[in-house]
Amino acid sequence: MTEFKALQVSEGANGGFQREVVQRDVEQLPQGELLIRVRYSSLNYKDALSASGNRGVTKAYPHTPGIDAAGVVEASSVGEFAVGDEVIVTGYDLGMNTAGGFGQYIRVPAAWAIKRPQGLPLREAMVLGTAGLTAALCVDKLEQAGVTPEAGTVLVTGATGGVGSIAVVLLKQLGYRVAAATGKAEQGDFLRGLGADEIVSREELQQGSDRPMLKERWAAAVDTVGGDILFNVVKSLRHSGSVACCGLTAGVGFQASVLPFILRGVNLLGVDSVELPLVVKASMWDKLSLQWKLDLSPLCQEVGLAELPAAIERILAGGMVGRILVRLD
Repeated sequence: MTEFKALQVSEGANGGFQREVVQRDVEQLPQGELLIRVRYSSLNYKDALSASGNRGVTKAYPHTPGIDAAGVVEASSVGEFAVGDEVIVTGYDLGMNTAGGFGQYIRVPAAWAIKRPQGLPLREAMVLGTAGLTAALCVDKLEQAGVTPEAGTVLVTGATGGVGSIAVVLLKQLGYRVAAATGKAEQGDFLRGLGADEIVSREELQQGSDRPMLKERWAAAVDTVGGDILFNVVKSLRHSGSVACCGLTAGVGFQASVLPFILRGVNLLGVDSVELPLVVKASMWDKLSLQWKLDLSPLCQEVGLAELPAAIERILAGGMVGRILVRLD
């Protein structure tokens, strides 16, 4: 029997939720072909929702969140993985209703795990995490739709967040001119340091929400916020432009019109990184370890389990900038 530390979220008698680091035993973990000693995880908005009792993310408590995990296989009942293999697990049910990466051990189906690409250490993999994977999928979809650096400026909404900040870095590295949109005006220098050529305020993007069309401005966009901001972006795309949509912090709905689609031929591209087939995830991780390898040190903060509750409060309050790497000592 192996004891380990984990962040546990519990529901109190008054209906509130408490977060504390506790001792657990591997025998308490769910069934699965792989037992993994987690070295690193990362903090995402979905983790914060799970850690605050959001039943749309996590149905039953007590629970250990963490939709990302990178670590070493300690036990395997399948031939594809051996003890000692370094692996990455993101998405599927990890950290939602299955004990997640905010614990020093996880037990998961083998179908959720990929072997770490040779050029991507475990720590770097979790600086990326689901946010980096999602950002890469967005940029890949835009390029598949024909977007090139010569087409013009690419807008990134929610640019100080995990997905947004990594998208800014990736797009700049690929040679695009990048406009970073944010509601945090004080983070302009941070975004320029990541490579943003232009800073756009949230208020500016919200203007004209009552109009069916807006002036053509963006060649393409990565949208991490959704809501009416997303549709304002759609209305501002140049002819044949595309926006990759992957977030909902500004809302799940928007007032839509078919006019941008039939008068300018624009494309709204949905991006999912959770239930994506494992082979597609593995291909994108390989890309992030080679031709799309990024230096993300300027946007990463590292915390241990004891510091994680405070970091969760920060992200829930809208104070998170960049990425938070979680070290599982």
